[in-house]
Amino acid sequence: MPMKLSVMNWCWIILIFWGLAGALRADVKMPAIFGDHMVLQQEAVLRVWGTADPGEKVTVTVGAEKADVTADANGKWLVKLPPLPNGAAPTTMTVTGKNTLTFSDVLVGDVWVCSGQSNMQYGLSGAHNAATEIPKADDPQLRFFSFTRKIALDPETDVQAGHWVVCSPITAGSFTAVGYFFGHELRQSLKRPIGLICTHWGGTPAESWTSLSGLQKDPPFATYIDAYQKVVAGYPKAKEDYTAAFAAYQDKLKQWNEVNGPTMKEWYLAVNQAKRSGQPVPPRPVFPTPMPMAPIGPEGGPNTPTVLYNGMVAPLVPYAIKGVIWYQGESNAGSGNSSMEYRTLFGRMITDWREKWGEGDFPFLFVQLASFDGGPLPSWAYLRESQLKTLALPHTGMASAVDLGDFLNLHNIHPIDKFDVGLRLALAAKHVAYGQDLVYSGPIYDSFKVEGNSIRVNFTQTGGGLVMGRPPWIDPAAPPWPTDKLTGFEIAGADGNYVPADAKIDGNSVMVSSSQIAQPVYVRFAWSNVVITNLYNKEGLPASPFRTDNQPPSVPVRAMAGAPAASTRTEPTPPIPPK
Repeated sequence: MPMKLSVMNWCWIILIFWGLAGALRADVKMPAIFGDHMVLQQEAVLRVWGTADPGEKVTVTVGAEKADVTADANGKWLVKLPPLPNGAAPTTMTVTGKNTLTFSDVLVGDVWVCSGQSNMQYGLSGAHNAATEIPKADDPQLRFFSFTRKIALDPETDVQAGHWVVCSPITAGSFTAVGYFFGHELRQSLKRPIGLICTHWGGTPAESWTSLSGLQKDPPFATYIDAYQKVVAGYPKAKEDYTAAFAAYQDKLKQWNEVNGPTMKEWYLAVNQAKRSGQPVPPRPVFPTPMPMAPIGPEGGPNTPTVLYNGMVAPLVPYAIKGVIWYQGESNAGSGNSSMEYRTLFGRMITDWREKWGEGDFPFLFVQLASFDGGPLPSWAYLRESQLKTLALPHTGMASAVDLGDFLNLHNIHPIDKFDVGLRLALAAKHVAYGQDLVYSGPIYDSFKVEGNSIRVNFTQTGGGLVMGRPPWIDPAAPPWPTDKLTGFEIAGADGNYVPADAKIDGNSVMVSSSQIAQPVYVRFAWSNVVITNLYNKEGLPASPFRTDNQPPSVPVRAMAGAPAASTRTEPTPPIPPK
């Protein structure tokens, strides 16, 4: 006899069915780069993407613009919306499928990616003018998105964690100082919203930020490709070992924190208080046993080729951007040969990012390294030369920081004047990205001509004219900057043995000579890891280092006369931003 179901039983069955249907349904999901307070790139096709059920219809609405798309067989979808105009009002993004996502307080302006290593990571709280700048950092139209650091052997599709933050005196101290000053200057100049996407990792080389396909381009970077493939091959065993090692590390860290945690907390609070009040930072406590170090992950660590591109760049693509600012190179200046390789590797990385984004040759602006006592050979000079040569790529710009080193401690790889770095990057952006006719660079070597026992050096980017100048900010306790004569020039005969030279400004050129060299052949300028030079244009921008010879790095080159003795150093951890 068939079983009869009561009305109540039918209700329970229906409720259970609905619950199962909901459990089986895949809600529309979006990458973390989309969120409340985000900035969308104006005057560019807006690409919005995510996941849903295969075949599910998804509707994306931004202001008055609307587009529909159907998720593919893998549940992925992407829509393209028409460009939003300059000056568009704050808006809301709504994404609707079987569920609805709503993102509020969305601004339309310019989006810049801030990337590189620790000098880009360096927080605003550590800048020399933090005590005066942070209280003024109240700008709701300046927004930051900060990545959580992520290593990946394959390209990721989402950010591990992150969210958009509105700039205020409470939030600004932890922002990248270079990015903040860059964005602040653009805000003041352009009067439009600025979004800064911060993806950086201290102590990392350019090959880690380049995709595998980029490294495989002709000519391939075989050493880096092999290193990556070895990590991939050993991943299964390395993952097993890592799981056990990480569990042991967590136990040791817990024990260490139980004993030393209160002291560390007091120190962090004292550091933040000192920075806010402009006082010296107290020294880090010394403990009987050091803090345990986390084991290297099965992906091989952040210096493994391609892993930072996969984990910290690929998830951004194809979010529409205006351009990139980049502060890196220190980790590729370990030797003269790697510094020379950088002129190919860095250009390859830039081209690789542009190809992956598919937005053409978007502006890519970078910082030429500051002074640092980096070793017995002038490997940083070769690296700076590689950076200079990268300007051959279209829509690139360089902000030289050669005069912004820590001249009290030449072993400090993190100079604290990030204000002028950001301003110089903003100058480059105004010309390269926004087409403004202004002086955006310091003097750049153009050509030379032997005239008797002297060499005339000609420059471009001389602006209002060549002058003897000095850095915009130097620690008051640093040695006096030379003001009585030009410094940094050297001259050599056919044997290539350089000697310090006399140099005098003559219009838009400099005459270089030495009583020791009767028949000069070569000239170079600021060719050392540590440079103390005073050639500027009237706009206050420093001349970039250069040389006219082609001596390879394997040939020992004497350090520039007057430069401090060099010693090998590794990159320390940058200052810890306040919580």
